[in-house]
Amino acid sequence: MAEHRSMQRAALLDAARSLLSEGGTEALTFPALAERTGLARSSVYEYFRSRAAVVEELCEVDFPVWAADVSAAMERAGTAEAKVEAYVRQQLELVGDRRHRAVVAISASELDAGAREKIRAAHGGLVAMIVEALAELGHEQPWLAAMLVQGVVDAAVRRIELGAAEEPGAITDAAVSMALRGVRG
Repeated sequence: MAEHRSMQRAALLDAARSLLSEGGTEALTFPALAERTGLARSSVYEYFRSRAAVVEELCEVDFPVWAADVSAAMERAGTAEAKVEAYVRQQLELVGDRRHRAVVAISASELDAGAREKIRAAHGGLVAMIVEALAELGHEQPWLAAMLVQGVVDAAVRRIELGAAEEPGAITDAAVSMALRGVRG
């Protein structure tokens, strides 16, 4: 029974990722989740009390995977500057991933305070990854610099998600260049 519930919950989360990726937060509804998973709508409520609860669980499940990808890319980098570049590039490489598309859709939506706090905490953990590299580069305020580097990443993500005229690779290169110039002072 527990294994069946776990599989159903995973199927619901996978359906939620697809819905968010395809149609944004407006597409994430319990009837749509039920249709995608073959469950009755009332059964969806047995797993999640609200749309915000689905969003919170997606963040809890997907954000650590995404963060691990960024962390692994940074660990492979040899220098502090290379770590900053890996931090930016890896996040932008993940833009096409369904997990990322779901997180972006979630971030753009109106959520309850609990869900927003979980997203903020997850982002804070991501930003914390780069602070040490920025301190190694001699930045006087590495936390501030990390937040600003993440701002460059977020702007590049939005540009890529909008389907801008520039190729994603050109946007990534520009974001890396801006971040590295900025952290060099």
